[in-house]
Amino acid sequence: MLRLRSERPSPTQRMLCYSAARRRIRHGDLLLFPYRGLPGRLIAAAGRSPYSHAALAAWWQGRLMVLEVRQFRGGRAVLFSNLVRRGPIDVFAADAEGRGFDRRRAVGHMFGYTGRAYGWRALLRCALVHAPLLRWCLRPKCDDADAPANGATGDLPPFCSMAVAAAVRAGGVDPVPQLADRWTEPGDLARSRFFRYRFTVVADGTGEAI
Repeated sequence: MLRLRSERPSPTQRMLCYSAARRRIRHGDLLLFPYRGLPGRLIAAAGRSPYSHAALAAWWQGRLMVLEVRQFRGGRAVLFSNLVRRGPIDVFAADAEGRGFDRRRAVGHMFGYTGRAYGWRALLRCALVHAPLLRWCLRPKCDDADAPANGATGDLPPFCSMAVAAAVRAGGVDPVPQLADRWTEPGDLARSRFFRYRFTVVADGTGEAI
């Protein structure tokens, strides 16, 4: 399995309306959602990024879908066109360095999370490492050596970025080396060399696209 170094990106934002961006999004690309509201702001701040949610793009019978594990909803597949009406979505190309990545396997793994519960317990454990004092007692694991090579999370329901990291690893690449899937946050995915920012998608008719 490939392991890639991580670095902090500084992308120049490029806005595209949904109709212009739709066909440029590939099966297995990373989708990151800028924070909205106080809970999202806290998640983004903890991860040192503007993002509070992560998902994968998938094409299914000509429809562009978002595969995600979302709070209060669990794992699900939703039309991209419906989600983008609620706010902008940043698209990151997967396999930015052409290292070899099985997109179909990664997406298939992510589909496996549909219908599963949201990983509140896993999220709480991840959040505790940012808490004062507790951060000195809880140290996140730096590797997935004790996790199955196929990205399985076992009986522990995942949260959003944990599911994405596990799915990408199932596709043959560890997107965030030196950090186990269950400790991976949206900001960690944004900083991974495996992904490259492409553009920000906004709803048709919003007047924000160029």
